[in-house]
Amino acid sequence: MEAQDNDVLAAAEAWRRNGRKVALATVMETWGSAPRPVGSHLVIDADGNFLGSVSGGCVEGAVVTEAGAVIATGKPKMLEFGVADETAWRVGLSCGGRICVYVEPVA
Repeated sequence: MEAQDNDVLAAAEAWRRNGRKVALATVMETWGSAPRPVGSHLVIDADGNFLGSVSGGCVEGAVVTEAGAVIATGKPKMLEFGVADETAWRVGLSCGGRICVYVEPVA
């Protein structure tokens, strides 16, 4: 785990202690070309503020949007983005990579 990922986890904990509703996104699997390795984190609060990285470009925008739903419902989600997915071009994975990102509420 990189220092940046430790900072993201520390931020998630601090944000929760300060009363913010938070979700944590984690790269669970990658195939082919992927900008961030397995275990990379992105922390998102209910206002859409975020820290860290699970990919790049539009993938992170989609993860931030989905994190809002996870925070609202309290139910985790597994997200998959890839070239076979109809959203591949839209989220920026046209280079042939695929990633799975698990988004969970932080209690």
